[in-house]
Amino acid sequence: MPVHKHRCVTRKVGAGHPLAGKTVYVPDMAEGSVEALCAVLRWMGIEARPTPPSDARTLELGGKHTSGDECFPAKITTGDFLKIAQQPGFDAKRTVFFMGTTDGPCRFGQYAPFLRKVLRERGYGDILVLSPHGEHGYSDFQDFNTAFVRTAWRAVVSADILRKLLLQTRPYETLPGKTDRVFRESLEDFCQTLEQSCSDSRCQMRSLTASLLQAKARFHAVPARFDGSRPLIGIVGEIFCRLNNFSNQNLVRRLEGQGAECWMADIAEWIAYTNMEEVRNLRLAGRTYSWEMIKSKLRSRIQHADEHALRSLFAEDFAGYEEPSVEEVLKLAQPYLPFPGAEGEMVTNMGRSAYLALHGADGIVDISPFACMNGVVSEAIYPKLSRDYDGIPIRNFYFDGQQSDLDRDIGIYLELARSYQEKKPYERFYPSRFSRQRNVDMPAVLR
Repeated sequence: MPVHKHRCVTRKVGAGHPLAGKTVYVPDMAEGSVEALCAVLRWMGIEARPTPPSDARTLELGGKHTSGDECFPAKITTGDFLKIAQQPGFDAKRTVFFMGTTDGPCRFGQYAPFLRKVLRERGYGDILVLSPHGEHGYSDFQDFNTAFVRTAWRAVVSADILRKLLLQTRPYETLPGKTDRVFRESLEDFCQTLEQSCSDSRCQMRSLTASLLQAKARFHAVPARFDGSRPLIGIVGEIFCRLNNFSNQNLVRRLEGQGAECWMADIAEWIAYTNMEEVRNLRLAGRTYSWEMIKSKLRSRIQHADEHALRSLFAEDFAGYEEPSVEEVLKLAQPYLPFPGAEGEMVTNMGRSAYLALHGADGIVDISPFACMNGVVSEAIYPKLSRDYDGIPIRNFYFDGQQSDLDRDIGIYLELARSYQEKKPYERFYPSRFSRQRNVDMPAVLR
């Protein structure tokens, strides 16, 4: 069989590309995902880094340059970007800030123009703000080719998988900190593999698959005791706040610290939703038979195939933890917020909450910024969803950077979850590796 030389060559942007020779900073929204996206950009020959970890200085700068009407993620991202701009030797002309955008009533649609305004007023008008749009499934990365979009999707799905393994294993570890170290080691290996992967799609998939299988073996080797008594808490909410540990004051770790296991809504779900929205908007615009529609549907089909190929590597690990399709999420949301009469995260929150209840979750936590439209609307409807699913406890946690007695509130909530755990009508299914693990003490149904 002939050897194709292009399979050993990584893709690089040309010297004339607007991002060539610049450094792109990506907001640290989700642990693992931001590193993977930066690796994709470096695969393209573009220097990319996550924004530095958020801290008190982030809040200080973000608060100084926001009015309080903006939601909390705007304050965090603005503060982190301004921290970079104030670093010694900073060169605005060689810097790019990544900030997505979207349409609709959510304030997220104003993040990018607001950031440009703040930078201009602070004398950093030369900084380029890269702002892909949710209307196009976040596929409009300047003049990047389809190879970048496909690789970025593979990176997002793979990071979701690694984070899922982390949350599934960490609560049960018998050596504190071991799972976090395995996660970081696996993520670093994956990002290095991705950055050095070849340009051919099949060749790249083989190398990414090998890296993920190595990660799987590392997680399986973590000493753990799966006892089956921990309540399973589904995590939904506003995408940045629920995934950014600084914004939500490490709520997931706090839940784990008080005896829970968490199942987090992932990033791939949101991208699949925006893809569906793109198709709907094209139809509404009378462009059902258009080149844009063909591209959108083809992209969705390819992404679905890639996602299936990557997730199938972990079929046994995620048995009982399978991710729903966006169509299933929207169908389950229909009795509460019928799509497309309602749109956005409030709809996916409803559908996923129902899905989690049906799959044996013992409670639902919604993590949102203070005064978030999606969070407020969802909170108003959660009581009906809770009643429909036999009283599953659902709690909204809002964040704005202020301290509160969070551990006390978590403790009270988990008491409700444990009470529901004893009487819930929906059976929870455990992955087979739970029952195979040494020092196992699983529910009788699994023994």
